[in-house]
Amino acid sequence: MADDDIDEQDGPAVVGWQESVRLPELGAGPIVAKIDTGARSAALHADDIRISGRGKRMKVRFKLQRRGGSLRRIECEMPLHDLRRIKSSNGHIELRAVIATPIEIGKHLLDAEITLTQRADMGAAMLIGRSSIKGTFLVDPSRTFLKSKRPKKTKSKTQ
Repeated sequence: MADDDIDEQDGPAVVGWQESVRLPELGAGPIVAKIDTGARSAALHADDIRISGRGKRMKVRFKLQRRGGSLRRIECEMPLHDLRRIKSSNGHIELRAVIATPIEIGKHLLDAEITLTQRADMGAAMLIGRSSIKGTFLVDPSRTFLKSKRPKKTKSKTQ
């Protein structure tokens, strides 16, 4: 019996430590995300992060890769949900913009708060922490891509 055949009433679904995700409101994905229960929040690699506006009308603009390994970038603008001080795994504290947008993992759509940061030196463009998956998923750290397909590698074109 495949994991997708399990009745959700039997408890949380199981995901691997890596899954392919989409961010439908941003038109981004598939993106390889690391599922990390040691992290509290979700984080997404973004470039050119700029905050504008005042008060409740504050927005954040940023650029994302459209697909995981693609060189194509999309410019996004979202309402600024929050600004948070985040302590990274190396102990560095950074003030990050936070957006609220759904994350699609397989057939599941999760409401999530996602911090925007530079993750170019990390193994995955996105990290999904425990607050985003709590009550929905259990993580099998020995497996990958249980709810999603491994993205095909895109060929980079030099210009």
